[in-house]
Amino acid sequence: MQIVLLEPEIPPNTGNVARLCAATNSTLHLIEPLGFTLDDAQLKRAGMDYWQHVQWHRWPDWAAFHKQLPTTARLWFVESNGPKLYTDVTFTADDYLIFGRETAGLPKKLLEDNRDRWIRIPMFNPNARSLNLSNCAALVLFEALRQQGFKGEIGS
Repeated sequence: MQIVLLEPEIPPNTGNVARLCAATNSTLHLIEPLGFTLDDAQLKRAGMDYWQHVQWHRWPDWAAFHKQLPTTARLWFVESNGPKLYTDVTFTADDYLIFGRETAGLPKKLLEDNRDRWIRIPMFNPNARSLNLSNCAALVLFEALRQQGFKGEIGS
């Protein structure tokens, strides 16, 4: 699986997602601008010693990332108010799960241009604006892996 963080702002969230990617053998894509430097202590602390086990790429912007995608790539844009629940999607091993900035989410134009691939995690309290970025990545990634039978799991 491929996890994409578009302009992440909070170092511990990115570190936690990196750790998630290491544990699941998923590839992490970081698209600039980043709200921190890659030598940030909080980023390293959250990722612990897992960074050495993460396959990751850094992209200068969305256009550079998008340009390198295989023509068969399926992108899933995870953002509130999406027309489809993430559990209603059939994921494949080569899918890209895309998450936006912690304070602003994904750009509206990107969502509108990809409405058929815009998915959401349900929220039940109208006073809660959002879930933590790393929690969202874990929820959707593990649903995708569950659908694929947890292939590659140690001991299976």
